[in-house]
Amino acid sequence: MRKTSLDCVYEMAKRDERVVFLGSDLGVGTLDEFRTTFPDRFFMEGIAEQNLIGMAAGLAMDGFIPYVNTIATFLTRRCFEQVAVDLCLHNLPVRLIANGGGLVYAPLGPTHLAIEDMGILRALPNMAVVAPVDAEEMRRCMAATLDWPGPLYIRLGKGGDPVVSDAKAGFALGKGILMREPGRLLFVSTGIMSGRALAAAELLAARGIAAGVLHLHTVKPLDEAALLRLAREVETVVTVEEHVLAGGLGSAVAELFADRLAQAPRLLRLGLPDRFPEKYGSQDDLLRHFGLTPEQIAERAASLGMRSAA
Repeated sequence: MRKTSLDCVYEMAKRDERVVFLGSDLGVGTLDEFRTTFPDRFFMEGIAEQNLIGMAAGLAMDGFIPYVNTIATFLTRRCFEQVAVDLCLHNLPVRLIANGGGLVYAPLGPTHLAIEDMGILRALPNMAVVAPVDAEEMRRCMAATLDWPGPLYIRLGKGGDPVVSDAKAGFALGKGILMREPGRLLFVSTGIMSGRALAAAELLAARGIAAGVLHLHTVKPLDEAALLRLAREVETVVTVEEHVLAGGLGSAVAELFADRLAQAPRLLRLGLPDRFPEKYGSQDDLLRHFGLTPEQIAERAASLGMRSAA
């Protein structure tokens, strides 16, 4: 995903002189072609992420569209005040491309695990939060970012995730994509977990349980219209996210149902527990540890006592 997103930044820079790139201590060779072609629009600032956000804000105030790339925890935890005051308060068109969303950096431990990033930024006025499902959807997402009016956080997966998105479904920021029609059950997911939700729906289908999948690549602004329409058609909604349950996608869905539905469907929120992960290993190892493999998701959904499609 990261290579795809940065390649897209370079392609946009060739078409639009407003596009600039800012990186923080990224590896040698990152966007070499961009740096060679547009040296006056390429900045590598070292380990100074808070300064990086201030620079991006200044460039945006001068009419540029800055794309900032570094590790997700550094963009959120370390730079929260700068993101809030420099970017969101002024509603500036800065795009934060966040490496290692969720449990990607599992081998590095809790300091590098972005498990609360969406909740942190979802709370900020004017900030949009996006988590594409695969590299192909990332390509469509990046094309949509150029003209977005305010700040935007783009959560990257590890890369190499199976491509489950379909170009025919289109892409618009703030609009969900119904990947599978629901029966009595609807999975609502974001980022790479939409691929896991699709696989879980297939497993449930083999057990006679019809489950749909609504992929919300945009967690904020939420596609309220799609959620409310589908919520009225199903018995149960299961949210699935690679994020702590506090403040993430499940919280956003619960808030919407509480505010807008007199009779909401049963809601189960699947995600990470309210603690820092204590295990090391791979991303998949930690997803398994926290019950978020397709098999575990399907079993947890089935345990709700869903009736079969028959």
